[in-house]
Amino acid sequence: MISLSVSSTHPHHSIAVSVQSVGLTYTTSVDKKPTLKARLKSFGRSGKFSRTVNALNDVNIDVHYGTVLGIIGSNGSGKSSLMTAIAGLNPIESGAIYASARPMLLGVGAVLLPAISGLKNILLGGLAMGYTRKEINANAEAITKFAGLEEFIDLPMKTYSSGMSARLRFAIAASRDHDILIIDEALAVGDQEFRNRSEARMREMRDRAGTVFLVSHSMKSILDTCTRVIWIEKGELIMDGKPEKVVRAYNKHTGSNTVD
Repeated sequence: MISLSVSSTHPHHSIAVSVQSVGLTYTTSVDKKPTLKARLKSFGRSGKFSRTVNALNDVNIDVHYGTVLGIIGSNGSGKSSLMTAIAGLNPIESGAIYASARPMLLGVGAVLLPAISGLKNILLGGLAMGYTRKEINANAEAITKFAGLEEFIDLPMKTYSSGMSARLRFAIAASRDHDILIIDEALAVGDQEFRNRSEARMREMRDRAGTVFLVSHSMKSILDTCTRVIWIEKGELIMDGKPEKVVRAYNKHTGSNTVD
């Protein structure tokens, strides 16, 4: 297994992340009865059958500073596998990934502690990002306001809806500029007002030469926010280019005429 390499000495200094011939497979259980050929191949083994899935297959992309890169594709296409690999959380089997700084992954599965209040989660999240207690105290009110949780911030996180939790996760992460920020569907559960604030914040980060990866099924968010889009399907890079062109091709492939 190969992990992420973080270095500020990439030969092309304008590149924030370089993904080079990356491959990743995983094994999953098969519920349906396998073919006769598969059963014969597994003869003498235990009764469980499995299959190997190519999560990523020879993926190559270079992402420059100041880019907001949208990643689109159907469910199970490899989008999240690529993002966790770039974040260094998912070791790859072949190829290499270089990053100019440690990427921060913000996803719907990002951990907040349900038994403690939103305010205490801001404290813990801030400490995890390298804030001092003084800095957290100075930013806590702005984070709470950004998330729209002024009336709920002292309640335990377990009382929050999924949308409230997602808003707080994003607000904590976005309270500080990141060289590389990966957002995996974290905006999908927010209302339109929150999405507008979030998209404006991502543009601010981009303008400060931060690099943002945005995984989303919302083509509107992709078109409104991203400067470049890649389309991944069955672990392979299908298309890479201007947002309008890639989204148009993807919608044609899926038979969708909307950008919601």
